[in-house]
Amino acid sequence: MKIVEVYHYDAFSPIPNMGNPAGIVFDGETLSEEQMREVAEKVGFNETAFPLKSDKADLRIRFFTPGHEIDLCGHATMATLYALKTKGLLGDKTKLTIETKAGVLPIEFTSNDGLYITMRQTVPRFQQFNGSLQELARSLGIEESDIETGLPTLYGSTGTWTLLIPIKSLAAFKRMLPDNKRFPHVLKEMPRASVHPFCLETYDPNAHMHARHFSSPFSGTIEDPVTGTASGVMGAYYARYIDNQSALLHLLIEQGNEIGRDGRIRVSVTENGNRIEVTGNAVYVNQFEVFL
Repeated sequence: MKIVEVYHYDAFSPIPNMGNPAGIVFDGETLSEEQMREVAEKVGFNETAFPLKSDKADLRIRFFTPGHEIDLCGHATMATLYALKTKGLLGDKTKLTIETKAGVLPIEFTSNDGLYITMRQTVPRFQQFNGSLQELARSLGIEESDIETGLPTLYGSTGTWTLLIPIKSLAAFKRMLPDNKRFPHVLKEMPRASVHPFCLETYDPNAHMHARHFSSPFSGTIEDPVTGTASGVMGAYYARYIDNQSALLHLLIEQGNEIGRDGRIRVSVTENGNRIEVTGNAVYVNQFEVFL
């Protein structure tokens, strides 16, 4: 039997048990890929991160859902870097690079009323959704009339693919009851993508967008409370389809309200919508052991 120590941090909130939980395993060098996935399954969070040595960057991070490895995870990146920095494992560095399966990405630390981490994401990509909006709405437990057709429903990625769905009002978010196992049948172009409904109405008057994030059934989870990569591509979407006049956008995104995990993500968009940076914080919650 192998004992693995897991550290629980919550990202995108300074308050324990808010924001998005991530597991972090610091001795990942001793684990095989399948053992990493098994640890993530036993932890049960949407993602567990494994910081490792890198010959391409200052640090390598691998991300696992309970079901499989993914290329990039925003909240687990925030949690991992916050943990390493506050444990003194990164010294006095304020800038570094991380190697992920989405590429090598720059990171910057700032101390402004607490420790914040800014991560650059990959250049945004979009792809058309040709499926049925009626079937899509049904898979979310809402009506087709809840979907805002004045804006496009499409796939987007700044490291991880998700389906961006504009919704008319906050009221629909309270009614959402996702049937995740139906997603692959609706998302015919990308059956393994997650689903990310959003709207421009918000609870927080300072926020620009509200969202929920429903997992692909292949991931082994149902809902991601506060989502870094999806918020990044949502910022790119905002720059392309909602405000394409501004050279610089600073957006505040709220998520997690409906499931009691309220969190905030800051997204900056520059270079004609091609440079996406996500800023957030994290907080230590506890540590525990899993057995392989």
